[in-house]
Amino acid sequence: MRILYHLPLSPFARKVRLALAEKRIPFDLRLEKVWERREEFLAMNPACTVPVLQDGNGLVLVDSYAICEYLDEAYPDTPLLGRTLAERAEVRRLVAWFDHKFHAEVTRNLLHERQMKRLLGQGNPDAAAIRAGYANLKPHMEYLGWLAETRAWLAGSALSLADLAAASHLSALDYIGDVDWSLNEAAKDWYARIKSRPAFRPLLADRISGMPPPAHYADLDF
Repeated sequence: MRILYHLPLSPFARKVRLALAEKRIPFDLRLEKVWERREEFLAMNPACTVPVLQDGNGLVLVDSYAICEYLDEAYPDTPLLGRTLAERAEVRRLVAWFDHKFHAEVTRNLLHERQMKRLLGQGNPDAAAIRAGYANLKPHMEYLGWLAETRAWLAGSALSLADLAAASHLSALDYIGDVDWSLNEAAKDWYARIKSRPAFRPLLADRISGMPPPAHYADLDF
């Protein structure tokens, strides 16, 4: 059986969980407290980051994008990276937008500062970083809304890894109540569509001890 080592609020682990679910690939989840730096886990991934996918054949895959590329090549029946060269280029561009730009400007400033810093023993949250994260969220939501208004899905006519990457970051932030959905109605409608998909149900069922999500988190109609 495949094993996915993860943290519940890691957007990168969430992206892989969604990709596996959309492709209907069975797997087991295993919580990995990376701050404990387990020797067995370090042997699989010296960077000590999640996600890590241990495939059924013993292959160990590290890095969310490398894992998703592998899954799309190994299980092509439900493509998530597009079918044409142009589609694949656009999907990759948007995945990079959310996994790098959005993460650096929003997710890291909010989720890392408010949640992960304490667990990693990196001191107190930086109030300036948190303010920057909230400020940066608005233009990103406007861009997301524009994509949602002009296309059936973010990268084009079909659901793709771009949608999963965006939804993974937003769902992790939504769990801690840090997404102002009033910023853009089109972005909110897109998120309501994607979180209504069967693949999203396990994410909406996630609960962290002592840290319940807001009431709307698992509400498909907000």
